[in-house]
Amino acid sequence: MRFGFLFNEVLTGLRRNVTMTVAMIITTAIAIGLFGGGLLVISLAKNSKAIYLDRVETQIFLTEDLSAGDTSCSSDICKGLRDEIEKRSDVKSVRFVNRDDAYADAEKRLPQFKDLMKDVSKDAFPASFIVKLKEPEKHADFDEAFVGTPGVKSVLNQKDLIDRLFAVLNSLRDAAFMIALIQAVGAVLLIANMVQVAAYTRRTEVGIMRLVGATRWYTQLPFLLEAVIAALTGVALAVIGLIVARVTILNGALQQFIQANLIAPITYGDVFLAAIQMAALGILLAGVTAYATLRLYVRR
Repeated sequence: MRFGFLFNEVLTGLRRNVTMTVAMIITTAIAIGLFGGGLLVISLAKNSKAIYLDRVETQIFLTEDLSAGDTSCSSDICKGLRDEIEKRSDVKSVRFVNRDDAYADAEKRLPQFKDLMKDVSKDAFPASFIVKLKEPEKHADFDEAFVGTPGVKSVLNQKDLIDRLFAVLNSLRDAAFMIALIQAVGAVLLIANMVQVAAYTRRTEVGIMRLVGATRWYTQLPFLLEAVIAALTGVALAVIGLIVARVTILNGALQQFIQANLIAPITYGDVFLAAIQMAALGILLAGVTAYATLRLYVRR
């Protein structure tokens, strides 16, 4: 196979059909870019969730009589609860927080509301056990074991709050994938149309090549390469867009949250892994569509 001839045929085809090629590149860039954005959101959610899971605690709030009358967890009910918690195999650590400590902790966590805290009675803060589990994801059994136990007012697990927070990120991911799917359909139609137009404009050349013994694969390969090259150009634009988004948005506007260890940073490694998957999807999308179009169209 003469690669010089093949290369010339691909360039000629792209130049002849430049408007369709540009439209396909832009559509592919948008579709693949949204797909890559969804991958980065998945990475962000996964890494950020790991940060929060390491901090997740289950809080067992005690009843009013224990909160008011037992500041050191010395009563039989309180000590019994603590012993029951500590002997569980799924518990990593446990500490008792009395009413005064709970109030002081609230003041420390919310310094911006320090003036308002003066008007809040300490009686509003029940004593509690703060428990860290070895596997925070499996908190349901622990929670059920202590709900309704004598001396227990309620059980609060922070993982439920975290799940609600990350449900927002999951919604953003799903939206990105949905729009990417719609754009991918548009890209497929453009690829099919581009290949048909290219094959039609060069039908005479292809016919002559077939007459002199060229194989079907040899005559169709330039069209496949045109589609793949256009798709990879779109992928390159999409990757550049992700890098810009990482610098300006993910690690730019969100820098304060990253420094406060509230969310995980998006690294260039994450972008690189996403780029590999984006390139694979782009090649697959263009190659399969172009091949199927040629099989259906050129045969006629």
